[in-house]
Amino acid sequence: MQATRLTLMCHARTVAQKLASFPTNEPLEFYGQLAKGSRSGQFEGAPRVLCGPELRTQQTAELFGNDVEIVSALRDCDFGRWSGVRINDLQKSEPEALQTWLDDPTSAPHGGESVAQLCERVAQWLQALVATPGHVLAITHPFVIRAALTQVLQAKAFNLIDVEPLSAVELRFTGRWRLRLLGGEI
Repeated sequence: MQATRLTLMCHARTVAQKLASFPTNEPLEFYGQLAKGSRSGQFEGAPRVLCGPELRTQQTAELFGNDVEIVSALRDCDFGRWSGVRINDLQKSEPEALQTWLDDPTSAPHGGESVAQLCERVAQWLQALVATPGHVLAITHPFVIRAALTQVLQAKAFNLIDVEPLSAVELRFTGRWRLRLLGGEI
């Protein structure tokens, strides 16, 4: 039986990320300067390329080739009325709602999707992907990648973590430990 290999990749940077805003369907920050297909040789063989339906994931996926499948399960979290709003502004205008959302994964004070709902959607997609042998490259969003990692690491995480030679992971402490996956910024 051939294994399923999933590479989750975050889309390239957008202005919303730079401004610490909840995303909209914005384009990539430097899209006009990126060459389509320029990363097509990054992986050995030709992985099946999937992406979320948003413009930023589609534009990033174009860097890996033209044969891209849009998958609804890879869409970003629905942030409801907070879409396009800067986090700093929410800290001033709705501090209690923001804190509730950060503390309670089942809450959705913005009227969109809760983190728990997002995690369930991603868990169902991962389960369906098990039947797909070969290498899959999924271009998606930070929240979707977090949901996938949470799903994989939820039980007995120690034996589920593979550490490759010369690989790196960064932990930062700012009131609580946070895991940062290191990668090349586009």
